[in-house]
Amino acid sequence: MLQLITALAAAYSVATGRLPASAVRGAPTARRVAPSTRMALPIDLKGKTAFVAGVADSTGYGWAIAKALAEAGATITVGTWPPVLGIFQKSLATGKFDDDMVLSDGSKMMIEKVYPLDATFDAPADVPDDVKNNKRYAGTSSYTISEVAKAVGADYGKIDILVHSLANGPEVTKPLLQTSRKGYMAATSASAYSFVSLLQHFGPIMNKGGAAVSLTYIASERVIPGYGGGMSSAKAALESDTRTLAYEAGRAYEISVNTISAGALKSRAASAIGEKGEKTFIEYAIDYAKANAPLAKDLGSDDVGAVAAFLCSPLAGAVTGVTLYVDNGLHAMGLAMDSKAMERP
Repeated sequence: MLQLITALAAAYSVATGRLPASAVRGAPTARRVAPSTRMALPIDLKGKTAFVAGVADSTGYGWAIAKALAEAGATITVGTWPPVLGIFQKSLATGKFDDDMVLSDGSKMMIEKVYPLDATFDAPADVPDDVKNNKRYAGTSSYTISEVAKAVGADYGKIDILVHSLANGPEVTKPLLQTSRKGYMAATSASAYSFVSLLQHFGPIMNKGGAAVSLTYIASERVIPGYGGGMSSAKAALESDTRTLAYEAGRAYEISVNTISAGALKSRAASAIGEKGEKTFIEYAIDYAKANAPLAKDLGSDDVGAVAAFLCSPLAGAVTGVTLYVDNGLHAMGLAMDSKAMERP
C-alpha cells in the first residue's frame, strides 16, 4: 500500500509540476515531455490563417466553424458561391450578420476576405459557356478552385486551416432509384470530389502541421429516406476519400485530414430539401434525433464549430483520417425509441 501511495504521489507531482518523480524515493521515473512540445489546453490559433469554403449566410455549419476558429484567434477567409456572393457581401456590409458575429469577449468576428468560389470547377477551362454567360455569375471571375488557391496564396502566402463546407445535389429530393446519372454525378462532384480538388490545390500552400476538415452526414452509412439524388453516395465517397487523403496529404504536406459527421441542422440550404408549405426533411430529421439520440437535446451549430476548432488545433495534432460524429450520439442507436413497434401495452 505504501508503494502504491508513493507512486500515485509521484504521478500527481509530475502532472502538476510541483515535484519531479525522481525526488520521490522508490518511485518510477516518468517520461518527460520536452518543454517545446507542451501545449496549454485552451485552443489557441493566433497567427493561423483559415480558408472556409462554403459560407453564404450565418445559419450553416460553415459559418459556425469560421466563428469558432475566429474565437480561437485565427484569421478568417471564406469562399462563397458566385450566385449568392453579392447578397452575402451586402449582408456583411449592412450589418445583417452583426448579432451572429459577436464573440465571447464582445468583439466581432472579422472575415478578412471573401473569395468567389464555385468548387465544381477546377480550372477556367472547365467552366462551360452557359455558366460564363449566366447573369448570376455576372461581375465575378477567377472562381475556380485553382484560381482561388492561387489568389489565397498571393494574399497570405501560406495558410494553416482548410475547411470544406460544401454539398449540393440537384436531385436530392428524388429517391436513388429515380436519380439520373447527371444528377448523381453532380452530387458527387460538388459534395465529394471538391474536397479532393481543394486539397490538390491548397495543399501546396498549407503550412506543415496544418489541418483540413470536411462535413459529412450519417446517410453515408445508414438509410435516410428523403436524402436522395446520390447525396448518400457522395457522403460515403467523402468519408472514404478522407482516409486516403489523410495518408496522401499527410505524407505530401504533413497536414491532418478529418471529417465531421454532423447531425441535422436547420440551415438555409438544408431547409430547401422538401416541398414548400410542408414539413421539411430537415425538420423531420431534427425531431427524430431529439426523440432517439442518447443526448435528447438540441444540436447547435456551435457544437460542430467547437469540434472543428479542436481538429484544427495542436490538441488534435495526432488525429487524422477520422470520421468524428457530432450528433448527440444518434449514430450509435440501432432502434428508434419513438417507433410504434417499441410501444408497450
